[in-house]
Amino acid sequence: MSVRPFLRGAALLAATVLVTSCGSGDTETPEDAAASGSGSASGAFPVTVETAFGPVEVPQEPQRVVALGWSDAETALALGVQPVGASDWLAFGGEGVGPWAEGLYDEAPEIIETLEPSLEAVAALDPDLILDTRSPATQERYDALSQIAPTIGQPEGVGAYLTTWQQQLDLVGQALGREEQADELQAEVEQQFAEAAAAHPEFEGTEVAVGAYTSEGFGAYVRGDTRVDFMEALGFTNKPAIQDLAGESFFVSISEEQVPLLDAPLTVVFPIFVDAAQITGNPLWQSLPSVQQGNALVLEDPTLSNAFSSGSALGTQYALENAVPLFAETLG
Repeated sequence: MSVRPFLRGAALLAATVLVTSCGSGDTETPEDAAASGSGSASGAFPVTVETAFGPVEVPQEPQRVVALGWSDAETALALGVQPVGASDWLAFGGEGVGPWAEGLYDEAPEIIETLEPSLEAVAALDPDLILDTRSPATQERYDALSQIAPTIGQPEGVGAYLTTWQQQLDLVGQALGREEQADELQAEVEQQFAEAAAAHPEFEGTEVAVGAYTSEGFGAYVRGDTRVDFMEALGFTNKPAIQDLAGESFFVSISEEQVPLLDAPLTVVFPIFVDAAQITGNPLWQSLPSVQQGNALVLEDPTLSNAFSSGSALGTQYALENAVPLFAETLG
């Protein structure tokens, strides 16, 4: 299978440090839930989850979950469930999750390949539920996995890799019988977005160009990508000239002649499997007015860049805490 570098980089593709809950002081954190196993809802079963591949019945509370979709493992962990197998889309190594989800496993999962997972390896884990909510989203992949165990694919009408963190929380929460915890976590993240936007009124309506640089050159993200959705949730507006290029993908390639499209009141660029110096030292980059005026930001920290790429609730919280100050400083 041929995969463009931008997909492999944000797939090996492609927004936390957990903050204090905005609720009462006795609100359970994901770490608490994972450690205690609390929050289970065995009485909720059987449940039926609506997906792009039709309704999927989960007959009883899952005990052995395999999380194959992008950030499915982090989402399950955030809800207090530890997968026995998982895919490591962003090549974190170890337990296959970002630093914002470290410590939520008691025992590391079996790591399964991403784009073409070994069906034998999955079956050997004897799963009673497979999570595949953000993935290549092919019928062939779904049919093969669903022969092993009930498989939760993406929502109806959602293409490959385009499941939002909210949709992912909803699907995984339903399948695990932990809808209440999923709703609470979604409300917490949305409250953090609201608070960040309120603290930075200068973001409202400001055009932003969200780009990437890979071994093939420059590109830009459009709505449907977690990075652009993140920025617009803060009040920014994706630059219309870039958004107009959108097709079926969340990413558009930009030729050398089109690099001026990245000029905006705020330009944010992600290095994808390249050193940040390949961007900052590029004459095309240096020629952009936003770069010359100091309104351009290259996210050099791979952990922060991966937090955006993860597109999980926990990764999004990490990005909110660590990237918002950088956006404000760059705009200022």
